Amino acid sequence: MESAVFFAIWYFIDLHHLPFTIKCLPLQRINKKIMKQIKNIVFDFGGVVIGLDREQAVKAFERIGVREADSLLGKYHQQGIFQEVENGNIDAETFRCELSKICGKELTYQDVENGWKGFVTDVPQYKLDYLNELRKKYKVYILSNTNPYVMGWARSNAFTSAGKPLDAYVDKIYTSYEAGSTKPDPGIFNYMIKDSKLNPAETIFVDDGAANIVIGKELGFITMQPENGEDWRQKLEKLL
Repeated sequence: MESAVFFAIWYFIDLHHLPFTIKCLPLQRINKKIMKQIKNIVFDFGGVVIGLDREQAVKAFERIGVREADSLLGKYHQQGIFQEVENGNIDAETFRCELSKICGKELTYQDVENGWKGFVTDVPQYKLDYLNELRKKYKVYILSNTNPYVMGWARSNAFTSAGKPLDAYVDKIYTSYEAGSTKPDPGIFNYMIKDSKLNPAETIFVDDGAANIVIGKELGFITMQPENGEDWRQKLEKLL
């Protein structure tokens, strides 16, 4: 109804002042022109680019001796030292030492990495290839609540069967432990905005976490919330 009223007023006011070809411009074409202002796309990592399974991660940590893994691990937010390492309050080595104390035995870096990688169900190559296609027209970023263990793997050649790191598929990666805050805290968003100089109004933010989407909207991003592991490509195309 509002669109119809707007069109009627616009047509009445400009009828005698604009060329005929402009006066008759359909609203659909106007909307498409507005949508073409998008310049950036920001993706969550776990659950959007790669598949996640919290229960699988709990079992992986239990295997290395973390008996309280179920209470410490969350799908979107961690607890205790697990949250501390994702916030960047402690580094990877401190986390390993503290986790070793909890387990009552010495854990290696690889032990801990295997625990964190328990979250990962798959790394769909088609999504990564799609990110590279998007980069031909847009700036593509990752904004992730994560830690040095997961990113150490993701930024290595072991990340994909193609032997390429995550960095090969995006323009820049923003992590919680480097930003010093985790989503949905506005701090991590502002860290990315300041560094990349992006305008939220020109940016699509894709995240499977409801709380993260809420803060994204409040900050002015165009948002999209797919399900964990979903093929979201067609949904995104409708926004471009």
